[in-house]
Amino acid sequence: MPGENLSRDEARERAALLSVDGYEVSLDLRSAVGGTDAGPRTFRSVTTIRFRCAEPGATSFADLIAPSVTAVSLNGKDLDPGAVFDGSRILLEDLGDDNELMVDAQCAYSRTGEGLHRFVDPEDGEVYLYTQYEPADSRRVFANFEQPDLKAPFRFEVRAPEGWVAWSNGVGELHDGVWRFAETKPISTYITAIVAGPYHYVTDHYSRTFDDGTTLEIPLGALCRKGLARHFDADDVFLVTKQGLDFFHDHFDYPYPFGKYDQAFVPEYNLGAMENPGCVTFREEFIFRGKVTRASYERRADVILHEMAHMWFGDLVTMEWWDDLWLKESFADFMGTFSSAEATRFSNAWITFANNRKSWAYRADQLPSTHPITADIRDLEDAKLNFDGITYAKGASVLKQLVAYVGRDAFLEGARRYFKRNAYGNTRLGDLLSVLEETSGRDMAAWSRAWLQTAGVNSLTPQVLLGSEGQIDELAILQEAAESHPELRPHRVAVGLYRRSSEGALERYARAEVDVDGPRTVVAELAGAEAPELVLVNDDDLTYCKIRFDEGSLAMLRERLGEISDPLARALCWSALWNLTRDALMPARDFIDLVLRFAGRESDIGVLQMLHAWANSALTHYAAPEWRDAGGRLLAEGALRELRGAEASSQHQLTWARFFAAVASSEAELGLLRDLLEGTAKIDGLEVDQELRWAFLEPLASHGVADEGVLAAELARDDTASGKRHQVRRLAARPSAAVKAQAWAAVVESDTLSNALVEATIAGFAQPSQRGLGAPYVAKYFEAIERVWEERSIQIAMDVVKGLFPSLQDSEATLAAADAWLSEHGAAAPALRRLVLEARDDLARALRGQACDLAAAG
Repeated sequence: MPGENLSRDEARERAALLSVDGYEVSLDLRSAVGGTDAGPRTFRSVTTIRFRCAEPGATSFADLIAPSVTAVSLNGKDLDPGAVFDGSRILLEDLGDDNELMVDAQCAYSRTGEGLHRFVDPEDGEVYLYTQYEPADSRRVFANFEQPDLKAPFRFEVRAPEGWVAWSNGVGELHDGVWRFAETKPISTYITAIVAGPYHYVTDHYSRTFDDGTTLEIPLGALCRKGLARHFDADDVFLVTKQGLDFFHDHFDYPYPFGKYDQAFVPEYNLGAMENPGCVTFREEFIFRGKVTRASYERRADVILHEMAHMWFGDLVTMEWWDDLWLKESFADFMGTFSSAEATRFSNAWITFANNRKSWAYRADQLPSTHPITADIRDLEDAKLNFDGITYAKGASVLKQLVAYVGRDAFLEGARRYFKRNAYGNTRLGDLLSVLEETSGRDMAAWSRAWLQTAGVNSLTPQVLLGSEGQIDELAILQEAAESHPELRPHRVAVGLYRRSSEGALERYARAEVDVDGPRTVVAELAGAEAPELVLVNDDDLTYCKIRFDEGSLAMLRERLGEISDPLARALCWSALWNLTRDALMPARDFIDLVLRFAGRESDIGVLQMLHAWANSALTHYAAPEWRDAGGRLLAEGALRELRGAEASSQHQLTWARFFAAVASSEAELGLLRDLLEGTAKIDGLEVDQELRWAFLEPLASHGVADEGVLAAELARDDTASGKRHQVRRLAARPSAAVKAQAWAAVVESDTLSNALVEATIAGFAQPSQRGLGAPYVAKYFEAIERVWEERSIQIAMDVVKGLFPSLQDSEATLAAADAWLSEHGAAAPALRRLVLEARDDLARALRGQACDLAAAG
């Protein structure tokens, strides 16, 4: 049997053969405390599966990844574990009509965030457990049929250390030292969950009476480590939760189907969150230890609502195989923003989506690995990599276009029918398209071919012809596509015309919606309008495209970008300018100049934070090497100027303080950061709390000002799990060849670090100011990655391959080294090759940008 990497063909064959009636899973987690960590620490997992077979006498297999199996019985017959278990699969021969499989195994606790993760809190020594499975890691915890279309009810029980509490998908009760949980509805293996430990737990309640007089009662819970309890603003979590439940009940006409609703904020989490029904898990960084901006609260609300949307899109109705991952992730991403904008205090959520989320999609859609939203997922390694900007952000953008195409009412009515027809079942693309055709009367097959089944992003450029009287004679939209993905799609777009008002602001004075189809579309409604100073294609962000500008509009933006009064229009212009920079159509120094001149006037804090990230990326990757020092000085001077001029105690002040720390490099700038840390310098209203202290220490460490002793003293001040991650990152950032060698060995040559500390070490390893120290690791990287891929878990392997790619060694030689590896390793795992190919493409894009920037210098 071929091992851990289940293929789509195997899954389809097994689904045609088997149907599952139920699971009973018993876990003994008392081994989580005490003892030593010599060798793998394990727990007992006993699973009973009742299932049917369509072809009696057939052979199949169950999934389990475990150090050892104690006993296996099939239909009352004891099997030899050594004969039927190969480390990842259990051979099942001579199946009957009705079958019962029992597996008693010793499973391993995880330190990589995959399976049942065990975390020891350095602050108080307490142990915390949680599970994370997607796409296929529940088999690390109990024996099962690990594929999304073999749904079944689950009944869990957990024996935990004394004083602990355990949570799962169903309501739990403690009986004679064992937590027993109510049986779930039929769900997929990857969304089952266990959380256990001495967590801090807060409760609330949601109640909803529907039009038919029935009342739905949902117990709410929120939990975190005890060490974070003093920072836990559970009231705000519950507020957003209740607002989301109201929104989805108003629009889905299908009551929340999974009983209780717990939300667990857990340590060392690889993802943002996971939609386990009744027991959602989040990364604990969403509990804020210091002052953060409104954008951080908005991001948390969006994630809470994203996971909640999954209760319907993904949990109630689940894709058949990972090809249709978009049926849950694209919808959840769209619905997270949709509900946030309409049901919470974050009414500007679509601005954040346009400026932040879609930039992820644009990058992913221009990589050589881009794929249709409905992807070709051959196996589980493919599935792991497809949780990407295409599946999430492009998919959500396309759904926003779909709402414009079919209408909001038809879209929501289609969702309602989809839930009712497919509840607790599995679906493919056609199941959704059929209901949308019913509700909209539109040809969804043609729309799907254009938007879901082809890859690439189109560019839309306005073409303005003026008449003799200065009015618009004709306005057309030109559509282009990349040679590699030549599909020209139908777009429903709004075109906005802007000019200066009497007060000097750039304001929209005319707007028209039009269906763009083909290479050139005339916007007849705008003929005769007064000549604009700015034409904004895709005004209101209805479609998914790269916005381009005519020459006059681009010239206007260079002079008056900050005067656009509408924040969404302004955000769209910033995004378009960033795309021009990434496409080597605007020099990086020009983009940085725009940020320096206009970012200080940006009212939306999320947009401002994105501009800071883009400006830093422009300097690091796209600016000509000869100009980097000068550009860095300009950014640092501008950031300090804005920091000193910002309103005291405002979120803008905090944002500029963090950006100043990110770009500071001169002796005077680093001295100011040191003085702010020591309290010998003050900026009115700026509170240097613990999280900001760590932010200031990163440039001090990377430039050799803060040594190991300083970082040890800071850890003593913040002796927590968060403090340890911060310290490890800054230790790896120090400018020393010995430090880099030690960090490399800790990540590449050893597997003793947890996932969180691997991530922190990688983040500190490569610093833009230390390109010379990274040079010896180009060859080492390409020598090591195939071994790393084979030996480490897929999550850690992905972190190493992506995080340590030598992108700062931005030369043709590094590009040639990547090409040579790809050429010589054609038989390497496709998922590994994809990661290298993507990083290689980013490097080639950076070199094109540098050439563009150098040409601008004359």
